[in-house]
Amino acid sequence: MAKQVQEAYICAATRLPIGKSGRGYYKNTRPDEMLVRAMQAALAQVPGLDPAAIEDAIVGCSFPEGEQGMNIARVGAVLAGLPNSVGGVTVNRYCASGITALQMAADRIRVGEAEVMIAAGVESMSMVPMGGNKPSLSPAIFERDANIGIAYGMGLTAEKVAQQWKVSREDQDAFALESHRRALAAIEAGHFKAEMTPFEILERIPDLATGEITLKKRTVDIDEGPRKDTSLEGLAKLKPVFAAPKDPTGKATGMGSVTAGNSSQTSDGAGALIVASEAAVKRFGLTPLARFVSFTVRGVPPEIMGIGPIEAIPAALKLAGISAADLDWVELNEAFAAQSLAVLNDLDSKGIVLDRAKVNPNGGAIALGHPLGATGAIRAASVIHGLRRTGGKYGMVTMCVGAGQGAAGILERL
Repeated sequence: MAKQVQEAYICAATRLPIGKSGRGYYKNTRPDEMLVRAMQAALAQVPGLDPAAIEDAIVGCSFPEGEQGMNIARVGAVLAGLPNSVGGVTVNRYCASGITALQMAADRIRVGEAEVMIAAGVESMSMVPMGGNKPSLSPAIFERDANIGIAYGMGLTAEKVAQQWKVSREDQDAFALESHRRALAAIEAGHFKAEMTPFEILERIPDLATGEITLKKRTVDIDEGPRKDTSLEGLAKLKPVFAAPKDPTGKATGMGSVTAGNSSQTSDGAGALIVASEAAVKRFGLTPLARFVSFTVRGVPPEIMGIGPIEAIPAALKLAGISAADLDWVELNEAFAAQSLAVLNDLDSKGIVLDRAKVNPNGGAIALGHPLGATGAIRAASVIHGLRRTGGKYGMVTMCVGAGQGAAGILERL
């Protein structure tokens, strides 16, 4: 099939506030509860839609086990009150899981095999840690030096990118500070309100003396990560956490610049979108927010996985038939300041210049957080509502991916 059969339109897009993992908003909230809330909020944006017309719910999740196992997509669809006829499948492309879910949903429509789909992403890094509850690497990974990068922690890959692309500690910290500054400014201006669905948290507080449990409700409606007290001075005091700046003999290694302050925050969150064909848009009186334009994924060496977008972005632009100058909004996931700067600088050198003012204009994952498999869906909602607020036309969601990949998806505001 040389051409798509029809266009895929995004008719609803929303996300929950992002919480800090382990100690934040959702530390005691199940990921399926977050997913259900996001799905129901997206469905509420299309009141004319007959839920029975939805074929499938595709949900991204980086570590689909434990509380977010058992095919959380199908569990979420059932708990959200959708008809039993609606399917559910969970997909895992690590940090690109959410945007891959959107791509898969859009493609089902574009080839004429579905009329309405749900695309979503969810991750609780509070309940399921990085690497999962029982990481077990194949011994074959360690048999060849070329494969060992698969076993690297993400922070070490960022150190290697910083070293190879000559990204200084000072530039990383300045990038991190700007992420917080933009996020705080966006919160103050109310820029996240259109894309965000508040979440009501039910807390159970036990009285150890009496055994009684007090129920307390509170509603969260703002991202938990941005810090007003972030400063260059404070960031500079943080020690590297993934590689020592000197070896045991005291010799400088050229590494040791990646810190907790210039890395993305581990987080909990969820996002959901409704994708429909033109026929479904007309039948149910839906209002398209955006058109799904293109998606690409490219592989890179696992030990420098952070540079993945360098390969994916040009390919996505080519498929879309546009140039970098046509992009009005870019959500470049800030896994680490080191890799974000390496991507931007490398693309600059190749003549693919991304306007820095249009890259993460509301801040990025260093400030806002990075709930792994949910990030792609969350940032797709950010792009769509950001374009609608500013009147831009084309937006892109792009990120590096663990084990050596890069992904990029392009959307057009309607």
